Amino acid sequence: MSLTDGAIARIRELVRSGALPPGAKLPPEQRLAAELGLSRNLTREAVKALVASRVLEIRRGDGTYVTSLEPRLLLEGIGEAVELLRGETLLELTEVRRLLEPAATGLAAGRVSPAQLAAVRRQLAAMRAASDDIEALIEHDAAFHRAVVAATGNQTLSSLLDGIAGRTLRARVWRGLVDDGAADLALAEHQAIVDALADGDAVLAEAAALVHVSSTERWLRRQLAGPVSSDPGHPSDASDLEEPCASPTSPPSSLPKDTPAPRPASPRARHSAPPG
Repeated sequence: MSLTDGAIARIRELVRSGALPPGAKLPPEQRLAAELGLSRNLTREAVKALVASRVLEIRRGDGTYVTSLEPRLLLEGIGEAVELLRGETLLELTEVRRLLEPAATGLAAGRVSPAQLAAVRRQLAAMRAASDDIEALIEHDAAFHRAVVAATGNQTLSSLLDGIAGRTLRARVWRGLVDDGAADLALAEHQAIVDALADGDAVLAEAAALVHVSSTERWLRRQLAGPVSSDPGHPSDASDLEEPCASPTSPPSSLPKDTPAPRPASPRARHSAPPG
């Protein structure tokens, strides 16, 4: 541990132990350094680091204070870190969202108030009105999810999900720009969430949110995998590709000459299995 890290840990421990509770004013720099047995330079660097992490705040002309230590402040850095994620780590992010958001939506179904439900519905209405404006649609989509999670009354959960939404917000933009009909699909998925919240059905709300998040995740996986064919109707996910079928007019070479070729399975039969 570096000297600076040690200084940060010393001040953080004062906050954690309650010696410096939320809203408390820190002693002047020289006094604080003496009490901690640190140099003024180390103390100054530690305070700067804790200000950056929202543990402390500097009030110009007044001094340095402990913040409210609310989740929205302490977890604010998650969103900034998420913006740096690339490649396969984006899939890890969507997996985290898939674990948290459906559970949060189910929790919201049992706690949502009429006013909160009205706020969720307003965002859905705004999404419908902005169906031709992808940027506006995505903005209201993010606000929709914030309103849903806010109905849980759990600030920590709200802060976590708001933080990881930074990159998934971009994924929604890409999805809206690239996929034809993506806006209609998003609206249908969001309507299912609203209906479940209105019914107070936690199980259905969780399931509706899972469908929505999983849909985004599948799309992102295909995008990261890259196109498999130039044919726009051809699946881009290698896992969705089928084995080639024999021509119905050409018997396989391994069969005797007089043996008729087996009839190919009908399209209905070939596609009866659910996607993986």
